[in-house]
Amino acid sequence: MDGERLHPESVSVELSGCGKEDARTVFDALCACFSSDRHAGDVTREYHEVRPTVWLGTFDVAEDLRGECGPARLGASVDADVQGGYWAIDRFRTTLDSLFTVHDLSTASGDQERELHVRLESR
Repeated sequence: MDGERLHPESVSVELSGCGKEDARTVFDALCACFSSDRHAGDVTREYHEVRPTVWLGTFDVAEDLRGECGPARLGASVDADVQGGYWAIDRFRTTLDSLFTVHDLSTASGDQERELHVRLESR
């Protein structure tokens, strides 16, 4: 039953392999497209100088805010791991394609959830 699922239209995103400015650029671009637990302009921080940092965000793809969506410029490539239901992942991937050049690195599918591992670059 749909009422028992907490957020069937949400996807979780983990960004890695990038600097804080590129992480912020990706999240700002996604916040212009979907509602999120993050806000455009959120400050991204690197917490350790040597260990890699992973930035997290959750996006609700049920609402479409695409009127404000547009391609974003990255300084370097960004690796993203995205998890969610099949419909949510398909919709999110379409948006990623409109914002960035997206290279598929791997996918995994389960009964009700799908995972994408992609590399994002400027269009």
